Amino acid sequence: MQSRMQHPVYLIPDALQALMALNKATEASGVPHTTLGLIHLRASQINGCSVCVDMHAKMARQQGETDERMFAVAAWRDAPYFSDAERAVLALTESVTRLADSSDPVPDAIWKEAARHFDEKALAAILLAIAQINVWNRLNVGVRAVAGTAWKAEARG
Repeated sequence: MQSRMQHPVYLIPDALQALMALNKATEASGVPHTTLGLIHLRASQINGCSVCVDMHAKMARQQGETDERMFAVAAWRDAPYFSDAERAVLALTESVTRLADSSDPVPDAIWKEAARHFDEKALAAILLAIAQINVWNRLNVGVRAVAGTAWKAEARG
C-alpha cells in the first residue's frame, strides 16, 4: 500500500500547526482524555480511516484503556462498558460525523442527553474534538494514508 501523495499537512505546515493547536486546546478543556479518545476512535471507525483507528487504539491502550472497551466502541449501544456520559458523547459523535445521513442530523434528544452530562465549555470542546478528528479522517482517507507507516514515512520526507 502506498499513499497517493505526501500528506497535505506536510505540504502546508501552517495547517498542521493549526490542527495541533486545536488538539492542544481540546485536551486542555477538562474533558476526560478517555472521552476524547472514544470520540477519535468512533468517528474514525465511521469514516473508515485506518490511520486514525490504528493510532487512536494504540494511544488509548498506552493511556490504560481496556481492550474490552476499545473492541466494543463500534457496538457501544449494546456493550456494558460505557458510562451514561460516554454513551451521550458517542451518540453525539455519530450524529455530528454523519451529517448527511438524516434531515435532523443532531436530534434534540441526543443534544439534551449530552448537555445533561457536560456544561457548555465541555460541549464546545467535544464538538471541536469531533470536528478535528473528522478533518484528520478526511485528509487521511483522501490521500489513502497507510495505517502504521504513513506518518513515519512522511516525517522522513
